[in-house]
Amino acid sequence: EVQLVESGGGLVQAGGSLRLSCAASGFTFDDYAIGWIRQAPGKAREGVSCVSIKDGTTYYSDSVRGRFTISSDNAKNTVYLRMNSLQPEDTAVYYCAAAGVGSCEEGTDDYGMNYWGKGTLVTVSS
Repeated sequence: EVQLVESGGGLVQAGGSLRLSCAASGFTFDDYAIGWIRQAPGKAREGVSCVSIKDGTTYYSDSVRGRFTISSDNAKNTVYLRMNSLQPEDTAVYYCAAAGVGSCEEGTDDYGMNYWGKGTLVTVSS
């Protein structure tokens, strides 16, 4: 059974940083792509970042490029999202998701992910 467990969310002031973690289990980690997708109240879902574990290719939305960094620790089956210079508009529930095809589908709102975690809330105060 595919399981994705997010952690690291919380309350932070504008300009601050957080690191989200996604612990994956139940599948061959190296064959998958892992993405971070966020959903803010009243806003459309947004694919924030994605990494193909297979080849290391990374993707970022325009809204976070240069501020967020996605990385993976293959030995721990864990993907991280380092978020710097956080702004109130980054407030959202952040979901970790996985795609068995091993690639991130650009141009979609969820990178084409098949499996989802329950999400972790990030709140940025002004």
